[in-house]
Amino acid sequence: MKLADLERFNQIVIQLHDNPDADAVGSGYSIYRYFKEKNKEVRLVYGGRNEITKSNIKLLTSELNIPLEYVRELDCPELLLTVDCQYGQGNVQRFEALNVAMIDHHNTGKLSDKMAEIRSNLVSCATVCYSLLKDAGFDVNSDVDIATALYYGLYMDSNHLSEICHPLDYDMVDFLKYDKRLISRLKNANFSLSDLEIAGNAVATNNRYLEKFRTGIISSAPCDPNILGLIGDLVIQVDTIDVCVIYNETHVGYKLSVRSSSVEVAANELAVFLTTGIGDGGGHLDKAGGFIDRNGFKRLYPDQTIVEYLSERIDIYYEGFDSVYYTDGCDDPEGFGRYRKKQGIYGYVKSEELFSEGTECRIRTLEGDVLITCGKDTYIMIGVLGEAFPIAKKSFDIKYRHVDGEYTAEFEYPPAVINNDEGTSHSLMPYAHCCTSAPGSVILARPLEKYTKVFTRWDYEGYMVGREGDMLCYTESDLNDVYVSKKEIFEVTYERIE
Repeated sequence: MKLADLERFNQIVIQLHDNPDADAVGSGYSIYRYFKEKNKEVRLVYGGRNEITKSNIKLLTSELNIPLEYVRELDCPELLLTVDCQYGQGNVQRFEALNVAMIDHHNTGKLSDKMAEIRSNLVSCATVCYSLLKDAGFDVNSDVDIATALYYGLYMDSNHLSEICHPLDYDMVDFLKYDKRLISRLKNANFSLSDLEIAGNAVATNNRYLEKFRTGIISSAPCDPNILGLIGDLVIQVDTIDVCVIYNETHVGYKLSVRSSSVEVAANELAVFLTTGIGDGGGHLDKAGGFIDRNGFKRLYPDQTIVEYLSERIDIYYEGFDSVYYTDGCDDPEGFGRYRKKQGIYGYVKSEELFSEGTECRIRTLEGDVLITCGKDTYIMIGVLGEAFPIAKKSFDIKYRHVDGEYTAEFEYPPAVINNDEGTSHSLMPYAHCCTSAPGSVILARPLEKYTKVFTRWDYEGYMVGREGDMLCYTESDLNDVYVSKKEIFEVTYERIE
């Protein structure tokens, strides 16, 4: 759905879920301002049993003059647009309307269409709205109130930014021109005495300790997501705990917060592992989060409680992965097939054409950020699905050949780099040259049989994750050049040499 699809309506009511949080308010307000600028008759409302009482939301709406209305009844509007919620869920009061549309980031089985935009791969609804506004040509930095509302929505729904994982999330953090003074005030207006009581009870009574793995599992009463992070920050300081998973039950599933102080366990990777197939997860090396859909969980694990499921998955996680280090090289080349890249046009960028030599920058793609230092010996490849990754010039010269012509391709998120010194984003596409695979370039590859962590030359802080069916790859001419290729990418990129 595009926002322009809804401009045919003149009377628009934007509805948030009952007892709206920062993400709902910030998201709804940004869309409200968009339609206001289109001269629409627009209202911003929420229903439910109770009016807002949380101090941070009251401060947010007051300081930004957000015209949020509490309503128990509505005259049937021409268009009712639910934001950060969907009708049919237990946290939103239903009103009659001639037409209903929705913007959300919760996966409830509804697919996006001309009257709905559901992006469950994004950590906040604010990110969905940021993307929609950006695509509509609306400058979210045209008013500091809009930027502040969106930033705070992302901040709160991502557990203080610890769970962001999509390049759009990172773009918001880097480029929104928000009111830092107000955000600082809001950060210190989040907790009540009852919130602290929830945290204390969770730590004191609702915990399970997996001594073998030095991992704690903590159950919390229903609370805002940032309270889960507070509990995790306390638990991870225990001297016998290296990793902890905090969870609570919501009306649509289970919210998870993950903390890790172990260099062998990335919190974002564990969050993904715990939610694969029944939700989604992501974040950073030490702090991450996720969500498990209630219906999916009950369908696949009808005889398990959530704590039993988490305990079992954590056991599988620790017992079920291999580690591969680039320093070890390829221990058994005979066990691999030989492949070459299919003939086709690929993109590459000379990092020295982006920034001056020695400039640190982050390659930003759907797979996350990778830190590189620009120079004549470092290139950046652009894959068939928009994946970008660094490659040494000497490796490029072996694997690829430059070809003349303009490189053109379209991706869900065009690969970009962030200049760390300037804090500015630059698309790779204007700098991209064309290349094709060299006839003699060969890799050794085999499918992974289990969850595998691959420590590469380029990833200084963490490791690549490969799952069963993904391909473990080595460059035949350099058996220390190891990496993982996702199954779907490998299948369209490589062909076997008989």
